[in-house]
Amino acid sequence: MVFIVTQPSQSIVILLGRLWWHLGARRQRQFGFLFVLMTLTSFAEVLSLGAILPFLSALTAPQRVFDSPLARPFIDAFEVTSPKQLLLALTIAFGVAVIFAGAMRLLLLWATTRLSYATGADLSINVYRRTLYQSYKTHLARNSSEIINGIFSKTASTISTITLVLSLMSCGVMLVAILAALLTIDPLIAMAAFSGFGAIYIVIIQLARRRLLLDSQIVARESTQVIKSLQEGLGGIRDVLLDGSQSAYCKIYSDADLPLRRAQGNGLFISQSPRHGVEALGMLLIAGLAYVLAQQEDGSAKAIPVLGALALGAQRLLPVLQQAYGAWAGIRSGQASLQDTLELLDQPLPDYASGAKPEPLPFDHQIRLRDLSFRYSEEAPWVLASVNLSIAKGSRVGFIGTTGTGKSTLLDIVMGLLEPSKGGLEVDGIPINAINQRAWQQHIAHVPQTIFLADSTIEENIAFGVPADQIDHERVRQAAKRAQISDAIDSWPKKYKTYVGERGARLSGGQRQRIGIARALYKQADVIIFDEATSALDNETEQAVIDAIDGLSKELTVLIIAHRLTTLKNCVQIVELDKGSINRIGGYQMLVD
Repeated sequence: MVFIVTQPSQSIVILLGRLWWHLGARRQRQFGFLFVLMTLTSFAEVLSLGAILPFLSALTAPQRVFDSPLARPFIDAFEVTSPKQLLLALTIAFGVAVIFAGAMRLLLLWATTRLSYATGADLSINVYRRTLYQSYKTHLARNSSEIINGIFSKTASTISTITLVLSLMSCGVMLVAILAALLTIDPLIAMAAFSGFGAIYIVIIQLARRRLLLDSQIVARESTQVIKSLQEGLGGIRDVLLDGSQSAYCKIYSDADLPLRRAQGNGLFISQSPRHGVEALGMLLIAGLAYVLAQQEDGSAKAIPVLGALALGAQRLLPVLQQAYGAWAGIRSGQASLQDTLELLDQPLPDYASGAKPEPLPFDHQIRLRDLSFRYSEEAPWVLASVNLSIAKGSRVGFIGTTGTGKSTLLDIVMGLLEPSKGGLEVDGIPINAINQRAWQQHIAHVPQTIFLADSTIEENIAFGVPADQIDHERVRQAAKRAQISDAIDSWPKKYKTYVGERGARLSGGQRQRIGIARALYKQADVIIFDEATSALDNETEQAVIDAIDGLSKELTVLIIAHRLTTLKNCVQIVELDKGSINRIGGYQMLVD
């Protein structure tokens, strides 16, 4: 397990610090530029707040503003000769300031959104890349639902967290700027309002933080269970329909989905609910202030500019406070998913991940297993024990034995997917290790019992993993011909452009296996491994696939796992395994006798 449900929770500051080091240098510079934009936007807010006080003063007492010593430099600069002209200039100035502040906020929103989602794409690609490069043993220990959820859903949650962090930073800069502007208007009232509203949010944060963390863990856990229930229900749809077990799978889904939605709803409510009460308190404060100012001598004329400025300040301050609190609540709600994503981002990459495709390892003579033993962990039982075997280049070797005797594990080691616990694998006397493993795998193609076919065309499935515009069409046809499926493909209306359906649903079992063989031949591998590739087929189809295998070039080294001895009758050597060890080795006739 790699997710938070099995690991201690880290503080959000530590998690964000870890996330920062997973960003590229280019993204880090862009975040620096974004912070500069936040600062400029805050200055625009201060400018719009500063412009309202002289504007409202000019509306209520224009002569007083005209006679003010502070206004004299502007009056002289713009050659204003009467209070009426001053009002027009201040109206235009206020309008320009408001439009400029709005434009800056819009620009900041655009830049924040673009950078958040671009960063999210970088992280998602990085998680997927690191996951694909993990060892086969690591993949065996994982549930695919956890990985899919981590790459897709939890990375999406991380994008949201990045957006909220940027929003919180923007709100912090904006709050400082707005508070500074309000302090110049009325320091006492500004500090009282800011302290009161801030205290309310601090109390709410202290009350909500534990609930939000618990809900974030529920979301992280149950989102995996939702995907798991979908994969299992839809993956086994044939048995579900036959058994009539739809209600059982619906209950599994419901048991995961309902807590997930409830936790998400809790987070949304906690993040948005304080707004309504705080806004009401803000209106009460302004009303009380208006009453106090109105009681003073010439109170109305003095009150209107101050109240207008404070009202505009509150109209900016309260939403920013709520936005900052909502961002904090959202970050807290996504904390568990963020930690899960970071666990995937911290997966190590092998040395060959960033290098060019290696040249194939020289293979001219033999593959040798020397005193090879294997088990999946220190506590697990031995799957293979002291296996010694030589396989000559160009030979056909069969492997037989009851279920659980280690046949597939043995060939997984030959393919370099698993590392021996003891002993080793040698090719022409060269030990296979992590350094030359990829060079050895350049020789190998694998045809399993169940061929994975993508919902794409025949030729794209034969040239599996090759971009469509880089497929060698003639090579595809030659591979299909050698796999003895070209005649069937040519009989279809769209030939090699025929879509196979999800997991090859539109093809027969024998056709799927022969496409698997064609895929191996397209790779131009000289070691082809068949892992019970015919065991699920009927006798006639199996014989057709065996004929296709027998028709392969004699220069290829072919290793075949089978349950039926007759499947291996054309092998020059058959290895019988029993309880993880070689029981006997011989030809087909010797084992039959």
